[in-house]
Amino acid sequence: MTEAELIAGCQQADAKAQKLLYERFASQMYGVCLRYLKNQMDAEEALLNGFMKIYQNIGGFEAKGSFEGWVRRIMVNEALAFLRKKEPLYMGIEDNHVQVAGPGSADQDLAEGELLELLRTLPAGYRAVFNLYAIEGYAHKEIADMLGITEGTSKSQLSKARTMLQRRLEGQSAIAV
Repeated sequence: MTEAELIAGCQQADAKAQKLLYERFASQMYGVCLRYLKNQMDAEEALLNGFMKIYQNIGGFEAKGSFEGWVRRIMVNEALAFLRKKEPLYMGIEDNHVQVAGPGSADQDLAEGELLELLRTLPAGYRAVFNLYAIEGYAHKEIADMLGITEGTSKSQLSKARTMLQRRLEGQSAIAV
């Protein structure tokens, strides 16, 4: 089934098309949700809620854009909404606990699973901004709009997230030696 046929089928609430859509994107979008949320159950719940929103709003998809990008945006927004309910994004983060790490000192050969584990250790706000900027490719203005913060806060959260990740990577490489 082509992407256009799949979309048309889902717009007509065809269960077969909805199942195929889920099968085509579930694994990849689960990974997206898992990057934002700390545990698998939360990621699965955000994934299912995201697919419900996709099925309900597929009539609003404009064919001039990327369908996968549209699906990804819904999943990111759903994961962020779930995150806002579960964890405060920007409260309780103290600036004086962050120290700048030296450039290029972190281990560059991380497996995807190891990076995911490191991302899960970040405070919710750092994790959200890092994912949106470094992985999803959003600009700070877009991140600020999505999270209801200023561009400066987005830049600051990204910088602090990078610093925290670098320090944790340095700690891992010191243990591995």
